[in-house]
Amino acid sequence: MGLLPVELPAPLARACLLARAGQTTAALRALEEARAGGEVASGSTAMALLTAETVDCRLARGDLGAAMALGDELLPRLEQHDLAAGIAHHAHGELAAALQESEKALHHFVTAGQLAAGAAGSAGSAGSAGAAGADGADAGSLPWRVGAALASVRLGHRVEAARLAREQLELAGTGGSPYALALALRTLATTTAGVASLTLLRRARTTLAGLPTGRLTAQVDTDLAGLLVLTGGGAAAGDEALMLLRRAEEYAAREELWPLQGRVRRLLDRLGASHRPSHAEALAVLTRTERRVARLAADGLTNRAIAGQLDVGVKAVEWHLSRVYRKLGIASRTRLAAALGPAPV
Repeated sequence: MGLLPVELPAPLARACLLARAGQTTAALRALEEARAGGEVASGSTAMALLTAETVDCRLARGDLGAAMALGDELLPRLEQHDLAAGIAHHAHGELAAALQESEKALHHFVTAGQLAAGAAGSAGSAGSAGAAGADGADAGSLPWRVGAALASVRLGHRVEAARLAREQLELAGTGGSPYALALALRTLATTTAGVASLTLLRRARTTLAGLPTGRLTAQVDTDLAGLLVLTGGGAAAGDEALMLLRRAEEYAAREELWPLQGRVRRLLDRLGASHRPSHAEALAVLTRTERRVARLAADGLTNRAIAGQLDVGVKAVEWHLSRVYRKLGIASRTRLAAALGPAPV
């Protein structure tokens, strides 16, 4: 969702920035720490944002049950008429979209927009310059038009979807961040067909080039690859699609974003390309002994030291490591630490 024009406690601001950067695992950790740390007051707008950001991250991971439980925490907010209520409606729009309840999603997103505009107007009349621009800045803060446009597409209301997407693009183009601009371009591409859609997605990729926006970049890459696969542009298009999908696959696997991973794999199937196992999938196929040997090697122990600690022969350690390398898709022990991830506490 991104940062809103309200003052946020530092732990929550950091968590929001991690979420926007696509570091979903780190963002969830930071959001949990912000909730537990006591710096975010219960009942505050900041707490509504914290809960909504956590909903978004959980949905990205495919944790629908956890996301719905968090949505229940926001239910009392839906009856209010302030920015926190707008945040709550936006989160419930995302939940409804995940459940394929498009009419309900559209209602929540539109209501979120009305509440955000009302909050911006109230702040403006009170003389708050920072919040007064919220209606123009919401392309990067409360992008309700994005969700509303996508819900409208699913309902077959393409003219309305295109209108919302163009409004989002106009807002993003007048003072919005590169992230907001790319998000708006991706949304408009969803409402468009053919070459125009390809052009919009390529522009979104260029806008994000070099920026720490892993999740949005992977989504744009997957959208573009999907169009290339569907339009059947020959070998060159197939090669480009495969390159884009491999990038998205690597990112989705690293952050364990299973819905995105599933979409990438369906497109890989269309190309006749194999799936690469995610980190969690790769670790799951290691035996208990292989995991112990691999962890000790990643910690810097020599094969002889590992053999002594586990009371096995050096040849057995070498054999276990060779199987670990093959299963994890790495060439040597220098890659073990990254492949295994942090040791369990």
